[in-house]
Amino acid sequence: MTRRRFSIAVSAVSALSATRVFGANDRVRLGLIGSGGRGREDWGTFLKQPDVDPVAVCDVYENFLNQGIAMSADKGRATGHKDFRRLLDRKDIDAVIVATPDHWHALMTIAACEAGKDVYCEKPLSLTVAEGRRMLDAARLHKRVVQTGSQQRSGAHYIQAVKLIQDGTLGEVHRIHAGFQRNIFPGLKPADFEAGKLDWDMWLGPAPKRTFDAFRAIYNFRWFWDYSGGQMTNWGAHHLDIARWILSAEAPLEVSGMGGRFGLTDGGETPDVQEVLYRFPKATVLWSTSEVAEGKTSTLDIYGSKGMMSLTRAGYNVYPETPKGSTAPAIEAMSMKGQDLNAPHARTFLNCLRSREKPTADIEEGYRSAVMCHLGNISTRLGRSIRWDAAAERIVGDDEANTWLARPYRAPWKLS
Repeated sequence: MTRRRFSIAVSAVSALSATRVFGANDRVRLGLIGSGGRGREDWGTFLKQPDVDPVAVCDVYENFLNQGIAMSADKGRATGHKDFRRLLDRKDIDAVIVATPDHWHALMTIAACEAGKDVYCEKPLSLTVAEGRRMLDAARLHKRVVQTGSQQRSGAHYIQAVKLIQDGTLGEVHRIHAGFQRNIFPGLKPADFEAGKLDWDMWLGPAPKRTFDAFRAIYNFRWFWDYSGGQMTNWGAHHLDIARWILSAEAPLEVSGMGGRFGLTDGGETPDVQEVLYRFPKATVLWSTSEVAEGKTSTLDIYGSKGMMSLTRAGYNVYPETPKGSTAPAIEAMSMKGQDLNAPHARTFLNCLRSREKPTADIEEGYRSAVMCHLGNISTRLGRSIRWDAAAERIVGDDEANTWLARPYRAPWKLS
């Protein structure tokens, strides 16, 4: 056995031995890494669960750190850390929420798995395809429960909608249109930071070194390639995940994207208009996004031979088709209202910590949906169609495109 293989084997055994077997009345000891807006939303959702004990909060911005700590006061005040590694060193934590900007997801999730922690990682799972694969491998090696924060998968009306479609209610489905549209012209504004309370170098972490820029941090990180992938990896990670679930598909065969930063003048980099067409074996999926014209805000329209379903977080509506030559609709109209997505998703994760079963939004599903998003952005940025070999996890016949599947890390950070 080589030294590297021995090290991996020992690490896997160590993580497995750290797995806590929960009794019926045992509480889950939880830590939060990333106490910004979405992180605090997740934290609040989990703290409402009766079997959760808040243990620790980590953030590189002191104000966010204090806000996360304060939220835990009613259930036993959590302690604070500015370095996630100190939080992961603790033996009194069973699981962690990773709710940082995307460029930190891989390092933190892998380190948590190696430390024997289960992980709830916000979407998109990764910043690159290569990162996602390493995260999935780490979760399986260390036998961790890792759930992606794709809460639509736990929504009752999404579950019912997917079942209806897969049972053939809409007939044969060969076309899905997904999208997210809004109008924020001429653009967003820099975040308001309190001076001296943000560790900017730690915020950047593995991303390229840059002087402090208040516009890049907090929510605006999504519009810069160093940290995220625009609306494609924001809302696209949600809607394209459901589209892929509907089709029972692992990955698209071909991807053709186009778009650019056409209208916004705020200094962001990701497209403010983007269209990406995905070809699957027996269907196409179109992703559309606009930041300069709203119209219908959220779109997930599924077209079948017997009817069309409009599926959003507000619920779903089925609109029947009337076959040619007939006066009667092929199916009945139907609808279902949406319900809370976050609490059921948190409950699914907590239940799986006890059962050790894979959650609805298991890391592998998060990985495959993130791949779909990353391929859309790669095609858009290169300005050409690409073909994907899911088995080899490579872009077919395009060496330049394959270099976009991974990105270098800034020293001293590296994937283990």
